[in-house]
Amino acid sequence: MTTWNLSGTCHHVLICNGGSCMRQQGEEVTKAIREEIALQQADAVVHTTRTRCNGRCEDACIVIVYPEGVWYKEMTPELGRELVKEHLLGGRPMREQALYTYQEGFVGTTRGSEGTPKPQPSGDR
Repeated sequence: MTTWNLSGTCHHVLICNGGSCMRQQGEEVTKAIREEIALQQADAVVHTTRTRCNGRCEDACIVIVYPEGVWYKEMTPELGRELVKEHLLGGRPMREQALYTYQEGFVGTTRGSEGTPKPQPSGDR
């Protein structure tokens, strides 16, 4: 059961609240983005979701914007507010904070694109 009408939603913002991101202002980033959305009266077009780890702990705090598929690194509360105004409402992704875009792959990082290794299944298959 939904509590509101999502038919006008244009953007879904996933905000990492995993351990590493929480140590890098994840809670404050979440609050800042949600406050700016409300301040800009954009609740009808932007939906946010807190996530657990997104596997880019070295780049904490991670924020992902869909449907564009842009992954942002090292977000702060100030950058979160800018993200709402520039990307979500202005249509201009923040290139300097972009870590990954669906169209271009990994950008704006000197670290490799391999991310955090996933555990391998044990036993014979």
